[in-house]
Amino acid sequence: MVVAAEARGFILGAALAARAGAGFIPARKPGKLPAATDSVQYALEYGVDALEMHSDALAGGTRVLVHDDLLATGGTAGAVCELVERAGAEVVGCAFLIELGFLGGRERLAPRDVRSLVTYEEP
Repeated sequence: MVVAAEARGFILGAALAARAGAGFIPARKPGKLPAATDSVQYALEYGVDALEMHSDALAGGTRVLVHDDLLATGGTAGAVCELVERAGAEVVGCAFLIELGFLGGRERLAPRDVRSLVTYEEP
């Protein structure tokens, strides 16, 4: 499965899932999903936010790729990983288009496998 965060993560997350022959699960802002959800709050540079995923979206033992467009501090991706792991699934990797290496998001996601296409090490 591929689990991607709202909203820019959906653009390539769905394409990655289709290309891999895997399912796609959206992690959305509170109140946007139609069925029962699990929720997690996480810190942003400027406050607190939350993401939700359908409670029945993942079964225990499911292998999951977490995807988003940008890895900055790791708050959003960390929240998605927490949702996945709470459901009993396994995060096998985290994939990003862009990584702002100087913000330490990779370290926050450790020991998970983190991949990014472009990394900026300096602001």
